Amino acid sequence: MGIALSSRLGRLRQRLTFLGILLGLGGAAIGCATDGADDGRDIDEEWGMEGPLEPVPAPGKEDSEFRKGLLVNTNTTRTQVWTARNAWDDTDTTAARAAGLAWGANSGLTWDQKYAAWLDSMEFVPAADGYSQTIKLTTPFGRSFDSPSLECAEMSIFLRITFAAWYELPFFMESMDSSGRRVYFGHNGVRTSAGRYANSPEFGVAYVDHSRKTPAEYTASWPKDNTLRGKRLAGGEDVQPVFGGAPFGTYLDEIHLNKRVGYFTVMALNYLGSMNLADSANTYNLVPEAVRAGDTLVERWQRSGIGHTLVVKEVLPIGEGNLDVVTISGSMPRRQGKRESGVASKGYFTSNYTGGVGTASDGSEYAKLGGGLKRWRVTKNIGGYWTNTWMRGDEANWINSTDYARIAARPARFQQLLGQVSPQQQRTELLAQIEDARRHLRNYPASCSARERREGAFAELYALSQRTWGTSQAEIDRMYRKDEDYVLAELTYTASKTCCWNSSTAAMYEIIMAEAAAEIAAAEAAGTCAAPTVFMNQADGYARWQARAQAMGQGAAWKAWSEDEACPQRGVAADTIAPVDQTPFCSLESGGTSGGCTDRFEPNDTRAAAKAVAAGTHGDVRICTGDRDWFSSATARTVRITFSHAAGDLDLAAYDAAGNRVAQSQGTGDSEQVTVPAGGTVEVYGYNGATGGYTLVVQ
Repeated sequence: MGIALSSRLGRLRQRLTFLGILLGLGGAAIGCATDGADDGRDIDEEWGMEGPLEPVPAPGKEDSEFRKGLLVNTNTTRTQVWTARNAWDDTDTTAARAAGLAWGANSGLTWDQKYAAWLDSMEFVPAADGYSQTIKLTTPFGRSFDSPSLECAEMSIFLRITFAAWYELPFFMESMDSSGRRVYFGHNGVRTSAGRYANSPEFGVAYVDHSRKTPAEYTASWPKDNTLRGKRLAGGEDVQPVFGGAPFGTYLDEIHLNKRVGYFTVMALNYLGSMNLADSANTYNLVPEAVRAGDTLVERWQRSGIGHTLVVKEVLPIGEGNLDVVTISGSMPRRQGKRESGVASKGYFTSNYTGGVGTASDGSEYAKLGGGLKRWRVTKNIGGYWTNTWMRGDEANWINSTDYARIAARPARFQQLLGQVSPQQQRTELLAQIEDARRHLRNYPASCSARERREGAFAELYALSQRTWGTSQAEIDRMYRKDEDYVLAELTYTASKTCCWNSSTAAMYEIIMAEAAAEIAAAEAAGTCAAPTVFMNQADGYARWQARAQAMGQGAAWKAWSEDEACPQRGVAADTIAPVDQTPFCSLESGGTSGGCTDRFEPNDTRAAAKAVAAGTHGDVRICTGDRDWFSSATARTVRITFSHAAGDLDLAAYDAAGNRVAQSQGTGDSEQVTVPAGGTVEVYGYNGATGGYTLVVQ
């Protein structure tokens, strides 16, 4: 580990390399990463931190129930974030007997069990993205808010800190700085065994704790800290839709009476990430049969820290010893915690990236990279030291972090343990995962993790279809592939500059697809077929798409490449397309544009290719396999489609002139209707790949 770097960019690259905030490869999530710095400042300079923080050395035989931390008998008044008045094992104290967020009075539950009950009780609600589900977070103060937007490891750490602080439970996460010193982030502040670490805040004297306010007082007037409300997370966009785009500090200010916790949470998430979750100092490996709400699943497939993190939301027994496990995951760019169904979650639990058999591309055994099912260690006073350990009885569920055989066996055990579903349901889930990845790419077309996720789902769909229905890969591609899958082909992450670019936009997606449509049309006009150019760094960078933006009068919408995360491959001359097994573009019917779908409005498969429609009734229009139809209107209109839902469930969405979705109709009847503003567009598409004819009515 090097010393703190002199330049902001250099220091940031170093921090990101060792934090390993996850990028999300394959499976059913978009991915995690981080970039940027808080308020434009170097976060190390703000707090005097000595370089980035990394996990502690490999545990060896130390991976036991005793992870010794700081002396309990230490004066931490000035650095204290909250006082640990309760213990995780408590069941019969006054505080433990009280009713809470998800438990009644005299529940007999430990606080660790209550943490699981809190996660399990959270209601699923529509997310701000308009198509997925997220959680509603409940507080002990009679307040509730939809999930914050966080990356994946941040979500797990945020939830644990929040609960521990609310109920005044001891907590710390252990890490190591560039000088080899152990650094503890916890209820006592940010400290080493010698005292306060660097210039980390003196939380106890710098910020205010309003926890002693009565319910009547804080209900009448919730105390606010305007400085905290402006605090942003480092490493990428920090926009909280629950509060109109305000930063994460606003969310924290609204859920904590103790404002010290808000400041501490921002700092902890800025410095700690997935590598610290994988570190056995903070979590421990868990046997599959013990999985419950509040556990964390970590994917890792490179020693550098690339992977993904999910939080177990609920575990439902479904008979015959099987379980259905639902998870939630954040992402980068940050998003609200997204519900991953039992089928989607199973794809993660059974992946070798979660510590299974096999070897990663860097030569490391997956089982030795720290991935897999984890449970938070609980902090207890043992022999006068704050010690990270486990709850009484949990030792039977623990797997030593060096027991690689048992770790590697877990994905196969989850394959047996997690619920079996029909092939039809599996297909539906895989198609939903593919479409979810596409939605993400329509907003962030440079996302390599979403491209990999889409192709991973296609690979599973190929295998499922072949063994169940005898359907060939080419047939599957003809049914479900879209032009955008070829334009946004999967790239090799470590050899592709585009993969470091987290700030591409929805407007850029439209420009990219307009360029592809022009290429396809030009080839068709010449009587040939040509695959569209893959959007990636070429010999001339991204010049062709920038030129298309200028030609469309949208030059200002095209953003230059930026190093939004640590990017060792920043100097590659051209990106590398991953060796994905898919049917060549020109081998598909109709060049793959719409699976052979023809009506008088085709081609109109992208917003850029939307066809203008006048008021009136337009019959004989079709959605075919892999197809979607776009229409534009110069004036504000009401647009309705009528169809047979039994033949194919079609849906409708409306967008304004800037491409922002303003309305969506996803009913279960034989019609859908939206209002489109002047200069806007409407999109007709099949739910989960549905097809069918429809009539378009414009009023």
